Amino acid sequence: MSTAGHRPRRVAITGLGLVCSQGQDPQAVFARWLAGESGIAMHDIGEAPFVATAPMAACTAFDAATTLGRSRLTTMDRVSQLSAVASQSAWADAGLNDADDALRERAGVYWGTGGGGAHTADRSHRDLFVKQRPRISPLTVVLGMHNAAASHIALGLGLGADCLTYSVACASSAVAIGEAMRRIQHGEMDVALAGGAEASMPFAAVKAWESLQVMAQPGEEPARACKPFDTCRTGLVLGEGAAALVLEDWEHARRRGARIYAELAGYGSSCDHHHLTAPHAEGQARALRQALRQAGLAPDEVGHANAHGTATPEGDPTEINALKNVFGPHAARLRVSATKSMHGHLLGAAGAIEALATTLTLYHRAVPPTAGLATVSDDCVGVAHVLGEALAMPDLRAALSNSFAFGGSNAVLAFRAV
Repeated sequence: MSTAGHRPRRVAITGLGLVCSQGQDPQAVFARWLAGESGIAMHDIGEAPFVATAPMAACTAFDAATTLGRSRLTTMDRVSQLSAVASQSAWADAGLNDADDALRERAGVYWGTGGGGAHTADRSHRDLFVKQRPRISPLTVVLGMHNAAASHIALGLGLGADCLTYSVACASSAVAIGEAMRRIQHGEMDVALAGGAEASMPFAAVKAWESLQVMAQPGEEPARACKPFDTCRTGLVLGEGAAALVLEDWEHARRRGARIYAELAGYGSSCDHHHLTAPHAEGQARALRQALRQAGLAPDEVGHANAHGTATPEGDPTEINALKNVFGPHAARLRVSATKSMHGHLLGAAGAIEALATTLTLYHRAVPPTAGLATVSDDCVGVAHVLGEALAMPDLRAALSNSFAFGGSNAVLAFRAV
């Protein structure tokens, strides 16, 4: 039923699902983030003679067959496997496994990915040009298409509303979550499975990121290779995984007695229209203001921001400048942390895993530190960085999660505690 002319409905977060380098239990992984534990290590990627070695946050213990069964895996790229497992976990966490057909027909999938079936593309090119095989798998198209992951989620859970995929580089899954929120707010559906996944570590993809010269150097301690906002930061660390949130109309969730982790209250998006890869503070500030405005939040009501924080020389100070621009005098009291320092940069899935982290920050009233941040760089001062150890914030009422992407696309999600 349309709510045109009426106040938008509130949106509850009732389920969380996760696959990352540090595990698949959101609560256990969040405890590791609070402890400042990193999932980054040195990994070899590729096949001889084409091998790359770099610090990465890889899901080495991930076994999709345990959850999905081996017969399904033949039609699923790794990104779809990660997506399906995280989504099934979130759906179960929301208490929806016994949901009837009527609810499932009004539930949609909103999913983000930057590279889609990158492993399928890499394998196909290797078969053709390295192994010189005359043909490739007939499943290559359906394995590699960007919307495959969302389709597998809908098929596996029987969800019959929208099934949409967003590919907006590193803002992909934040946009997916924000757009799902809008559909629920305006009565177009009651429940959405929203999030994103990335399996960005085939050999060619790693070499492409190396060529951009934005990859972190491992140093003496690879686990601390990603150091957002630090004087010694050298770049980003790739991560892989998936994160899923069940979004639900607030009253619908209350009627069925669902646990509500937090309220998704606002979403802002903008385009820098400045440069293909260089970030722009004013464009980011527009997305921040829009998210605050939609959530009905004044800057001094927000206690925490989960920063995009990639640890690149140009990206980090641009984001801090945007926060100072929007928050003014309150910026000095805004607690800022970057969880990429522990789970790596999940690219198209970054917004989803950081939205999950922000949700649990509000749920537990505890802010994770930026692991490895020892000395704040002069160009990143002006906010209250959380470094060293987690910060208990019993009065925390609202928080933001930032996602800023190549191409100039920015997305900010605003959350309220319950």
